[in-house]
Amino acid sequence: MQTEAPAMAGHEVLPVSQGEACNSCPTSSLENIEKGYCGSAPSFDPSWLIDPSCVEIGPKITEGPRSTVFQGLYKSKPVAVKIIEPTKESTESKEKFQREVILLAKVKHDNIVKFIGACFEPSLMILTELMRGGTVQKHLRNIRPQTLDLKLSISFALDISRAMEYLHANGIIHRDLKPANLLLTEDMKQIKLADFGHAREEIAGAMTSEAGTYRWMAPELFHTEPLPRGVKKQYDHKADVYSFSIVLWELLMNETPFRGRASIMAAYATAKAVRPSLDDIPEKIIPLLESCWAHDPKTRPEFMEITDFLSNLFKELCSTEAEPPKVVETEVEHPEKCNVKKEESAITNHVIDRPEEKKKGKRRKKSRSLSFLWCFVCKCWCG
Repeated sequence: MQTEAPAMAGHEVLPVSQGEACNSCPTSSLENIEKGYCGSAPSFDPSWLIDPSCVEIGPKITEGPRSTVFQGLYKSKPVAVKIIEPTKESTESKEKFQREVILLAKVKHDNIVKFIGACFEPSLMILTELMRGGTVQKHLRNIRPQTLDLKLSISFALDISRAMEYLHANGIIHRDLKPANLLLTEDMKQIKLADFGHAREEIAGAMTSEAGTYRWMAPELFHTEPLPRGVKKQYDHKADVYSFSIVLWELLMNETPFRGRASIMAAYATAKAVRPSLDDIPEKIIPLLESCWAHDPKTRPEFMEITDFLSNLFKELCSTEAEPPKVVETEVEHPEKCNVKKEESAITNHVIDRPEEKKKGKRRKKSRSLSFLWCFVCKCWCG
């Protein structure tokens, strides 16, 4: 797709009545708000609504259990179009949709996708900036069995941590932090957090249990015993910290967490205090992972602390990057002079023992060992 394409040939244009022009706030959507489809929250701003007649749907980017994301155009500008599938609980789904729109519209951060607008008809739709790098999940799968460079992994983790620190500082929990909800910029160097379908403002009371995706779900959200649908559990923003630890492990290992287990069994294992292997994790990062996926949420760090730790580690990695060894230029003597010196040296050696030669030998050995150590360090950081 062109960056500023005037049209998208062969792509679906959402149906509108003949002669209807693009409006910033369509009347039908305003009527839906007045009818109570969006709940009674006074914080919903009508200026967030867009006219569906200005939206063109392109190829599918990804698909989830309740929504599909497409590439598209809005007033000839590239966007991502998320369409929520209709459910039997239409009122409930519209209330969730409203909550997602409100949260997305209010958050402003470099590591969170930019909200563009939303509409209720002909379908529940959210428009955000188009992230051309795709999902982190897809990128990791594409490069397997290779892993990301360590410095890039930490840089990505920093992006995520900063986004989560911002959300938690504003009283918002995401509840579905995973690689499929992390999007890459076109240069594949920056991550932005997306999909606020499970996000909500944190409250002191009980909240919906088993919110999110099993493989990245914190143990306190999962039921090991069957319970009636809709049962709530007591948990807080530290559930996001656990999910972050599993994402960080994936960034370092490029493996599926709890590989070989079904998703629900992965959550069951988590509830029973099973965690991914730390065998090939860099030693300096192990304490961070262990604290973030601690079974007791109270002992997990805040994202502010995680950001500080990762920032310091990233600076350290940058400062210790291997530099090319310096080439020492030596003066090449004329062969005849070398022969004369060799003869003089041979004569002198017959007369006295030269300790200086022994020192030179030691210096050569020392130089070799330093060169070996330097190569070893380079391999550690670069490998």
